[in-house]
Order: sequence, then C-alpha cells, then structure tokens
Amino acid sequence: MTKITLNMAARFIILVLLQALIFNRINFMGHINPYIYILFIILYPANSNRTAFVFLAFLLGLCIDVFSDSGGIHAAACVIIAYIRPVFLKFTFGTVYDYQSVKFDQIDFGSKLTYFSAMIFIHHLILFSLEIFNISKIILILKNTLFSGIFTIILCLIITILFSQKRK
Repeated sequence: MTKITLNMAARFIILVLLQALIFNRINFMGHINPYIYILFIILYPANSNRTAFVFLAFLLGLCIDVFSDSGGIHAAACVIIAYIRPVFLKFTFGTVYDYQSVKFDQIDFGSKLTYFSAMIFIHHLILFSLEIFNISKIILILKNTLFSGIFTIILCLIITILFSQKRK
C-alpha cells in the first residue's frame, strides 16, 4: 500500500471515530452540530479514481449513519457531494483543477474557504432536508444548515490548519 492510501485510510477511520464519539454529542443551542467527517471528502486527492471515491463517500456516510442511527441521510448527502465535487473544484480552482494538480496544503486561504464553504453548505442542506423532510419547515432547514455549516467550516479550517504539513 502506498503512503497516500495509508494516509487516506487513517483519515477515514479517525474522522469517523471523532464524529461518532465526540462531535455527534455536541448539540450546541439545541440544533447546532458540527459534521467534521466530511473533511475526508473535501480533502480527498483530486486525481484519484472517481468511482472508488464515490464508493468511499458512501461508506463514510454509512458508517456515520450506523453510529448515529440516522437511516441513510449521511450516506445520501456524502454520495451527492462526492459526485458533484468536480464542479466545485473547477469553480474554485479553475485551471489548476483542469491539470489535476490541486494540493490543498498549498492553496491560498480564500480559495480554501470558498471551496470548504460550498461543499459544507451543500452537504448540510441535503442532510437537513432529508432529516426534516417537510417543505413547510424550510426555515428550520435553512437555519440548521446555516448555523451548523458555519460551525463545521470553522472547525474544519482549524483542523486543516493544525494538521497541515508545512513545506519549505
């Protein structure tokens, strides 16, 4: 196994365990809950096998669903954002993505914030829409998406800054 494969496997396991054991227990102000496990999808290498990536996103969501007893909503949200991820990569990084040379450790903060925000808000909108599944509660869906999304973005940026590999 290559170093990248081992790194991705460790990231998968660590993020699932952190989400299941720590972050699922945070319920700030009754409805704000961070979902940091999507960092796996956000930071997955851009030049990898897309079919395997969507399958891994499904497994990631399924693992969270098993721990959360949430009936498949995390798996659905993960598969959708994994499938549409190339659109957000191209929108955010442009020609750098066209050559599949996106290195998340080396991109500027503004691009990283734009990419993280787009992915996280889409994920949360899908997640809360499936969880609540009532169009008359659209304000609740949007409120949960906004506040949980902001909390998740802040935590994901802090985690990536703390654990990024500094290169000279």
